[in-house]
Amino acid sequence: MQDQAQLAFVAGQSRRTVASLAILAALIMCGAWTPMQAAEPTPVAQIKNRNIDARIMLDDRIKADPALAADCLAEGRRWLDKNAAEAAASRKQDPQLFKDGGWDFERIYQVRSVVVDRYVSVIRSDYMDTHGAHPNSDVNTILWDKTANKRISIRPFLSETADNGPTMKAMLQAVIASLKVEKKKRDAADTATAEWFKDLEPRLLKIGAVTLAPSTEAGKSSGLTFHYPPYAVGPYAEGEYVAFVPWETLKPYLSPEGQRIFGGGRPKGDENERQ
Repeated sequence: MQDQAQLAFVAGQSRRTVASLAILAALIMCGAWTPMQAAEPTPVAQIKNRNIDARIMLDDRIKADPALAADCLAEGRRWLDKNAAEAAASRKQDPQLFKDGGWDFERIYQVRSVVVDRYVSVIRSDYMDTHGAHPNSDVNTILWDKTANKRISIRPFLSETADNGPTMKAMLQAVIASLKVEKKKRDAADTATAEWFKDLEPRLLKIGAVTLAPSTEAGKSSGLTFHYPPYAVGPYAEGEYVAFVPWETLKPYLSPEGQRIFGGGRPKGDENERQ
């Protein structure tokens, strides 16, 4: 019943396409989408004119944390302003591109997990329709430290994170292995080649957008999930991919803080046939 209500919300969105449905369905299936009412939520920020309708959405768990909400909203407003300016410039250059209406943009910030009541993983999903061949989508992540009230990386959880170092090489190997399994589930094994993974590197800034996966053990994380938008590791038609690296794989490389926050297994509901 919960998933039906969530999907009803998605279906009710105006001017939505398969591209945006794929993003939100992925969040639901991987456990990153918390229960929401079927009615369309109210944007926390919006620019709506003849050039563009662009919106920012924050889920209720983010709204409940003033510092995190302010951080996401500030970033979101910059995104709105940037795209509104680009839409205005595009109309000025070629008004015919807007004969069917303005651009449609939406950014959604959604909590994926909270670990040891301190580390909050947030998924940031973007939908962009500029009246091209098809709408586009993107996904990125935020790791928020509630104690420090700031964004952090996964460095505190690992004993070393040098570019091309042993930790990052092991992590990348595990990511690619997971992606190959996911491609096999989608009958997309023909794209599980080095060519599609060439942009992934054993570096924190090049391996993919990461979150702490939920766990069967309360307050812990079962490992890392890496989120890839369409085109990142496969053709557009294959949609978004999520790679999972269990904490046991990273055990030799964990710092004392990493040893503290990881444990348990990946919940069954966090795994799905098409992420």
